[in-house]
Amino acid sequence: MKIADIKAVYPKWTKLPESKWQSRFWQIVVRVEADTGDVGYGYGGGGEAGCLVINRHMRELLVGTEINSVNAIQHVWDRLYHLSLPYGRKGLAVMALSGVDLALWDLLAKAQGLPVHRLIGDRSKDTVRAYATGSNVERYRDSGFLANKFPPAFINGSPDYAGTEVMARRARTALGDKATIMTDCYMGWDVQTTTKMAQVLSEFDLYWFEDLVTPDHLAEQAALKPVIAPIKIAGGEHEVTRFGFKSILESGALDIWQPDLTWCGGITEGLRILDLALKNNIPVVPHRGGEPWGLHFIVSTGCEDLAETMPERWDIGADVLWINEPHVVDGYIRPTDEPGFGVRLNEALI
Repeated sequence: MKIADIKAVYPKWTKLPESKWQSRFWQIVVRVEADTGDVGYGYGGGGEAGCLVINRHMRELLVGTEINSVNAIQHVWDRLYHLSLPYGRKGLAVMALSGVDLALWDLLAKAQGLPVHRLIGDRSKDTVRAYATGSNVERYRDSGFLANKFPPAFINGSPDYAGTEVMARRARTALGDKATIMTDCYMGWDVQTTTKMAQVLSEFDLYWFEDLVTPDHLAEQAALKPVIAPIKIAGGEHEVTRFGFKSILESGALDIWQPDLTWCGGITEGLRILDLALKNNIPVVPHRGGEPWGLHFIVSTGCEDLAETMPERWDIGADVLWINEPHVVDGYIRPTDEPGFGVRLNEALI
């Protein structure tokens, strides 16, 4: 089959849930149609600017391209990356390319009547252990979660040690001694804060500190690893492509890599990043891995058995962009075996 048309659209969000990452990162929907009538959908980033990159540049490169295998998708990725390189390499261009790549995987899988995870590889996990990102730990406990990533406390923009200790104690008390708990400061700490937080939170057995500083502070994170051990340093959601993650590898900055498939380059580049990580014995836990694309990726690769979810996104009244998206049941989540990613687009938001 050949690509007949491609279009990217920024959704018309109306009732965003508590965690408003959809608007902060300008998630976009990419639709690819083949001359066979098959249609694939992807999820990328970059908002209206990302749409412009796809609709005004990548589209003219893609229409007429034959898509008959995973190798063909890889060739498309390499070509689009190369031809957008003068203004790309990172940021908007790769976020846009991520949406295109996911749409092509969805398209190919649908054309073959297979779930995407079958195209990726042999399924090694039936279900994936889910963790809830947020502060409503009692709700997460009652929903069956056995893992939580809570936000640390801040007072007027400054780290709040006592408040963060309260949050950690709540999570450990609610979920129990065997639960996995983490915290994500979203680039809000520095070396001194991280060192002190590791001491303050030592009794709660945290698995990782996430996004301590900006992605450019690799040397600082590398220096912190032995200081805060056994707590791990996790990150990488704002890094893209295998080239960016190679810099992380060479610096030794992170214990755990967290590429986001809707930003880092899609499944095609996600597999290359994962290959680099596994060759160097680095665990990979995709950012927002509980979304459909993340789940298909996790169950058929060597990723860790852990998927991030944001339960508030499923509240009644919240915007639902993807219909039939898998939910957590008794602390676990699994991708559908329907063709493609197994979800339908809510046209009302487009």
